[in-house]
Amino acid sequence: MDAMQIITIFLQLFGGLAIFMYGMELASNGIQRAAGERFQNTLNFMTKSRVLAVLSGAIVTVAVQSSSATSVMVINFVNAGLLSLTQGIGVIMGANIGTTLTGWVIAAVGVAKFSITALAVPLFGLGFFMSIWKKQSDAFKSYGKAIMGIACIFLGLGFIEEAIPTPSPDMLLVLQGFSDRGFVAVIVAVLVGTVFTMLINASSATLAIVITMASQGIIDFKIAGGLVLGANIGTTMDAFIASISPSAGTNARRTAWAHILFNIIGTLWVLAVYNPFCALVDWFVPGPVTQLTIGAHIAMFHTVFNTVNTVVLLPLLNQYAAFLEKIVKEKPGEAELHAVYLPIPMMDTPELSLVHARKEISDMAGIAQSMFDRIKQDFAKEPADFESELEWFQAKENYVDMMNEELSKFLIQITQNDLSERTRNRVGNQLRIVTELESMTDECLAIAFILKKKRSKRLEFEPGAFEALKPFSSLVDEFLTFVSDKLNVGMTEIELGQASEMEDKIDAIKKNLKKMARNRISGGADVKAELLYIDLIRHVEKIGDCSYAIAEELRGFVR
Repeated sequence: MDAMQIITIFLQLFGGLAIFMYGMELASNGIQRAAGERFQNTLNFMTKSRVLAVLSGAIVTVAVQSSSATSVMVINFVNAGLLSLTQGIGVIMGANIGTTLTGWVIAAVGVAKFSITALAVPLFGLGFFMSIWKKQSDAFKSYGKAIMGIACIFLGLGFIEEAIPTPSPDMLLVLQGFSDRGFVAVIVAVLVGTVFTMLINASSATLAIVITMASQGIIDFKIAGGLVLGANIGTTMDAFIASISPSAGTNARRTAWAHILFNIIGTLWVLAVYNPFCALVDWFVPGPVTQLTIGAHIAMFHTVFNTVNTVVLLPLLNQYAAFLEKIVKEKPGEAELHAVYLPIPMMDTPELSLVHARKEISDMAGIAQSMFDRIKQDFAKEPADFESELEWFQAKENYVDMMNEELSKFLIQITQNDLSERTRNRVGNQLRIVTELESMTDECLAIAFILKKKRSKRLEFEPGAFEALKPFSSLVDEFLTFVSDKLNVGMTEIELGQASEMEDKIDAIKKNLKKMARNRISGGADVKAELLYIDLIRHVEKIGDCSYAIAEELRGFVR
């Protein structure tokens, strides 16, 4: 074989690999865009127990065809507080099992009697016409792109298979000599599989090449097993990159290292009992290891490795999480950073980024709720130290200002992507909700300043004035809670009607309170105190206005 032939083989191999990886990305993004926020809803539903967490990880990974995508998604969800550390670890364990389906698909294609390239062409055509069908929904078009991705996967596999030549007798002798080195050869294979997977950032692509080379007789089963173990370690590179992101919190780093250590520890124990483990895999697959069946043996090796790892570690999930908490400690000064809102990272698809934004908006609403609750307490009992009280309100309001700025940037950045009409409308709704929540905290701070001014100017409200505020502030608080509870689900037309009724009641009470204040002024009450009281009423009523504006945006969430 001359140099030109070698160069041609490598070019064909890398071309086929590129098409395969592009297909994986296209299929993954298409399915994620079609499913959108339902992925996070699925995870929330299915992470109620450790077994369900594993199951949800496997299902999501089968859907998106990438354990790396699932692990990075989970790390971001843990970082956002959408999942706990133990839930995240369970989902990642399931992702390792779900990704083994790719090996079985590749093995099945390898023994197929039809041309996968011939199958890829009509599949790509079907997906393409689905993706440009104007009368269909955006989800339908996204599924079309996913089918195009699957076609590219098949096409890439066909090119990889054609690129790898049948080895000559001399080459077989050299490879046999390497295989005869026994355990040393397996260790070298693990290292090669790790480095190669890190470089191409796709364990599925490594698996495709391993199965193809084994089917051609270039490597034997034990060397292929070593490469598969290495691929399992190399695929954690995405988790490592996610863990060193400036925005990654402590639990996000712990989740990333859970994935890394899970695969490394699994590889070490398998290497310690490598020959018996290979014999176990061989026992699971009927018949001897031949070029025709070795693909199934490798796929089974991958499946047994990840399944046994999960079965062994799952009962010790809480202990594993505790171990991670000990070795991955909070960074010095990180606790203080909680007072500073850090930008949130973009996720793989706009739809999943919106899931992340939704959690941040819920947190923002929680702060607004806590500020208004504190206002109600101050109505009931005047604080002893108003300077400290005002500092508390200012710190909360400053934090929300940072949230408003960063979330708005984040949501505007999402709009720069190719979005479905539904997603683009959802972004607009969330932008306006963020603005209204920030306005709420401004009103709470304004009320705190009014109460401080009352104290510093030694103004006194008429007896019963604060008592009259109780039903007013309670109704506004009820309205704020009603709206906050709907942030993740949206509002129906009936619920918006209920919100409108609450807004009308708040307006009616406001008018009555202002009328009472004007009557007190006519009766000779302190004008400055009563005008301050009217100003107080106005700011409380504005919080109700903000709540209704949010309700109107939430109506756009439900169609």
